[in-house]
Amino acid sequence: MSTDARGDVVVNGRITIPAAELRERFSRSSGPGGQGVNTTDSRVELSFDVARSASVPESLRQRMLDRLRSRLVDGVITVAASEHRAQLANREAARERLATLLAEAAAPPPRKRKPTKPSKRAKERRLAAKKQRGKIKRDRRGGFDGE
Repeated sequence: MSTDARGDVVVNGRITIPAAELRERFSRSSGPGGQGVNTTDSRVELSFDVARSASVPESLRQRMLDRLRSRLVDGVITVAASEHRAQLANREAARERLATLLAEAAAPPPRKRKPTKPSKRAKERRLAAKKQRGKIKRDRRGGFDGE
């Protein structure tokens, strides 16, 4: 999950998004800043068309669209970065964030859990421990002497 020298976003071993398929939009970042706060467009919005991209394998496209459904607008995912004061740092942060999102969406589903049950010996140990604990509590109760 990184960016190469040409600006392509490497998501995983199977997916690399060419820089040509990414759309960047720059705007003024909110929050505190210095003298250049009103003149620099340091906020970055990075958009990628998941639904129509040639770089996403067909076998993964539907899984990614399903998992990213709440974040997509017409099949396009957009991430924004404005935590840094420098535009270049925000561009890198946005690309990293996009790569992470796409990698999580493309990941295979987790394996199904195989149900298991405790062994007979484990059940016996649990019941023996409960009886022992009950005996300890019962012994603590002791009656009052008549004094």
